[in-house]
Amino acid sequence: MEQKDQLFKQIFDTNSKKIFHLCYGYTGDEDSANDLLQETFLKVWQNLDKFRNKSLISTWIYRIAVNTCLTYLRSEKRQAKDELTDNIIENRPEELSEKNEQVALLYKSISKLEENDRLIITMVLDELPYNEIADISGISEGNLRVKIHRIKQKLTELYNQHARI
Repeated sequence: MEQKDQLFKQIFDTNSKKIFHLCYGYTGDEDSANDLLQETFLKVWQNLDKFRNKSLISTWIYRIAVNTCLTYLRSEKRQAKDELTDNIIENRPEELSEKNEQVALLYKSISKLEENDRLIITMVLDELPYNEIADISGISEGNLRVKIHRIKQKLTELYNQHARI
């Protein structure tokens, strides 16, 4: 296995679950989230040589994923993406059990938030450090904390509305 392949596999293994969660938060749909995950990592693979270590690689990957998700949401045509090579291991979420119904409800609630709020709360759920979230979202850490508080309030409202249905 050549060096780039090994590096890519390590990057994928480390980041794919969080990127899937991010994509799922944007789409609320497993198939679309998997498509966006694959598209994100295809871009990561294609641009790996251009990564300059000016930020954390996870920050760089999140930015690619966010741009990929936003492009997807804005495009009217949703074209089926070609399956990626064997470099990417199939990333299927666990089957939904009763325990995971609450998680599904949470993601359904997240999908109702504004685009930026979805991005931020998904990174919070993935336990990214606040300074990294601030860097990715382009706002100060102080503003981020206020924003996260408001997003959590809104999310609680949405979750409770869904839970009653």
